[in-house]
Amino acid sequence: MTINKTYPKSFSHIGITVPDIKKAVKFYSEVMGWYIIMEPSTVKKETETAIGLMCIDVFGEDWETFEIAHMSTSDGIGIELFSFPNGVKEAPEFNPFNTGLFHFCIQDPDIEGLTKKIVDNGGKQRMPIREYYPEDKPYKMVYVQDPFGIVFEIYTHSYELTYSSGAYAK
Repeated sequence: MTINKTYPKSFSHIGITVPDIKKAVKFYSEVMGWYIIMEPSTVKKETETAIGLMCIDVFGEDWETFEIAHMSTSDGIGIELFSFPNGVKEAPEFNPFNTGLFHFCIQDPDIEGLTKKIVDNGGKQRMPIREYYPEDKPYKMVYVQDPFGIVFEIYTHSYELTYSSGAYAK
């Protein structure tokens, strides 16, 4: 007898397209503290290598080269950066109401310090830092964006702690 039990899958990595791979690696390593796993390198459209074939499978035939770099957060989540020479270099208009990736979230107990560092390095703070439960928990959050217009969120505490015990119930 086969039992099909669903279990929670772990998060491996996220891919982010940026206009300038070197500037993005500098920002994410110096401001976010992410580890550089693989320095920026060029991938060419070719059928002689596994990576070339895989990228043709994913991107189709309408490309010749792109740059890629791999980074990692402190908890081992991968950040895969891409930069395509012919792509649009501006971030799409922020519209969380449309289907698609809305944001990702990172965690730092020094939310004020990180937010300032992001702004000081060309990013933006999209809202005031807010407390989720000012009377009960010291949990804070804020939406920011990197210098390339990519929106993300910062939490001071883990996702599980933030939403445990009926996050919005009073």
